[in-house]
Amino acid sequence: MKNGNVAIKDTDMYYVSFGHGGKNLVALPGLSDGLATVKGKALFLKAPYRRFLNEYTVYMFSRKNKMPEGYTIRQMADDQAFAMKALGIGRAAVLGVSQGGMISQYLAIDHPELVEKLILAVTAPYANDVVKDAVGSWIGMAKQEDHVRLMVNTAERMYSKAYLERNRKLFPVMARFTKPRSYERFLRNACAIMEFDAREELSKMSCPVLIIAGDDDNTVGNDAPYELNEGIPNSRMFIYEGLGHGVFEEAKDFYDRVYEFCVSERP
Repeated sequence: MKNGNVAIKDTDMYYVSFGHGGKNLVALPGLSDGLATVKGKALFLKAPYRRFLNEYTVYMFSRKNKMPEGYTIRQMADDQAFAMKALGIGRAAVLGVSQGGMISQYLAIDHPELVEKLILAVTAPYANDVVKDAVGSWIGMAKQEDHVRLMVNTAERMYSKAYLERNRKLFPVMARFTKPRSYERFLRNACAIMEFDAREELSKMSCPVLIIAGDDDNTVGNDAPYELNEGIPNSRMFIYEGLGHGVFEEAKDFYDRVYEFCVSERP
C-alpha cells in the first residue's frame, strides 16, 4: 500500500496504490476530487477493491495539483497518460467515475495503448442539459463559498430517496468538516466539465467497454449511458433500477461487477 505522488511538468499529481497483482487497475474519481484529493487516503480507499488485491495493483489518481485556467478534460487525460507512463503502468483496466469517466473517454481515445478495458460509471459523453444544470449550480455555490448548500445539493442530486431519508441529517454536519481552504481547484475541474464533448470521437475507442449507470441519475441524466452505448463499439451496459449517480456507493455489487468485467475473457 502506498501514498505517493508523481511529477508532471511544473507540478505533481497525488495517487494511492494497493494490491500486489501483476495486472493494473487505474481508478479516476469524480468532481469531488476538486474538494479533496486522494493524498494520504490509501487505507480508506482500499476497502471496496478487496477482490482485486491478489490479481491487480490498483492505482487511484487525483488531478494534478497545479491546474491552469482553462484546463480541459482532454488535457487531464493527457496528464493522466503521462503519470501512468512515469509510474511504469504500461497497460491497465481503467475505471472512470463521473468526471473521471469523462477523462477516461479521452484516455481511451487518445492513448489506446494504455487502456486494456474501460469501465465508465455514471458519466456522460458530453455536458448535456442535466450536467450543465447540476454543475452550473455547484459552480455558483462554490463561488459564494456556501459549502453546506453545495454538499447538501450534491447529495440530493446523487443518492436515492431511501439513502437520503436515512442520512439527510448527516450531510450538513459532514459539510462543516470538509470545506476546502480555496475553491479554485473545484472550479477549474467544474468548468472543464461544462466544455466537455466527446460524442464525435466515441467510435475511436477500440477496447472493451462496460457502462454502468442508475435509472434515476439527476447529475448526468438518464439518457447518458444509452448515448455512450450507442456511440462506443464493443460496449455493453448495465443499469441499476431505483438508483442514481451514487450507484458506486449504494449498489453492494458495484465493485464485484467491475471485477468480473476486468477478469472476463469476453471482448
